[in-house]
Amino acid sequence: MSPTLKNIFRLPFLILLLLWLCATDVYSNESHLVSCGSPSYSRLNDLTLQQPPRRVLLIPLLSKEPLTTASPRWSEQPARTLEAFYRNRFNADVKQLHDIWSWLDYYQQVEQIVKQQAAFDRVIFISHGGFDGPILTNAVYWHNLQISGNKGKLLQFSEAQPGLKNILSIIYDTGKNPIFSAYMASHWPELAPMKPPEVRHLLKDLEKQLQPLDTACFQRYCSEDSLSTSQRELREARLNLCELTCREPLFEQQTSVEISPEQFFHFTNTLSSLTATDGLIFFGACNPGSEAPEKTLARDETEFLINSPIAGGPHKSYVDLVSAVTDRITAGPIGNSSAEDIVNRVIMFESGRPQRNLCIVTPATK
Repeated sequence: MSPTLKNIFRLPFLILLLLWLCATDVYSNESHLVSCGSPSYSRLNDLTLQQPPRRVLLIPLLSKEPLTTASPRWSEQPARTLEAFYRNRFNADVKQLHDIWSWLDYYQQVEQIVKQQAAFDRVIFISHGGFDGPILTNAVYWHNLQISGNKGKLLQFSEAQPGLKNILSIIYDTGKNPIFSAYMASHWPELAPMKPPEVRHLLKDLEKQLQPLDTACFQRYCSEDSLSTSQRELREARLNLCELTCREPLFEQQTSVEISPEQFFHFTNTLSSLTATDGLIFFGACNPGSEAPEKTLARDETEFLINSPIAGGPHKSYVDLVSAVTDRITAGPIGNSSAEDIVNRVIMFESGRPQRNLCIVTPATK
């Protein structure tokens, strides 16, 4: 490694490089590892790519991983490292997207780039990820309140990964409690930034204020005598349960996940527009090159996007799926990847050095 690159990797962000960026555990059988990781598929000279890269687009996605102290802007440092690498090594024109907190942010910036600039030889994402591609904080992209007769229905669509549509619905009787109905009619747009559990908590608090307890029910299950037989630490939980059981609900909240071809193809259309026909799409995250396991679906779950029939699927991995749809060479790690791994994989690839655990799919091999 050159002295310049050694200095690059001594930057303060090395502390963050030890954090895994994964949403799910890796699974990949040996045959898939060989087909994607063998030297014959991981060397630059074997691919019909523009060389040297003249135009590079770096897309660091910003999101905070729960239960960690990592900065939500962790991806910006490896992006700066790669920007310096491409400029110093290839004298490339490098552009970087900034402040991408949601897919709406991404689409708005990409729309302007496509209008104003030529396609790029390299489009590189740096983000948290999983078997179904890059991950951002789940954000609402469509919502609507429908009133039909005495039935009110709030519907929200959101996504953290393009192609996986999270659905939240709240159904209520508009004639049951006029104050609750008036609140929903005037405040429903304010629920969009909230997570489903937060929405439920807010509306349940309102329900407590508006709906009287069934006294007989409450006395039957939560009288002092009945509570005295409960362990002390369980009494509060039992009281909360009685509050729910003995108060007639004002609404029903449901959540589910569906595969959305419309949203997925919206995303891949941007990739096709951004990437030259002899360019590379690189997903720097965990598991874009991993073969997803089959799983037993629980209630309100959906199958992995790559295991679905979308785009003629199922597909071996996310990079297989994206390459098939965009007709571009697509690459990404097999298994876990840290920020340092992402930088190293890109530099090794551009240096023509073979490597395992990097899945590279060409349209000819789809």
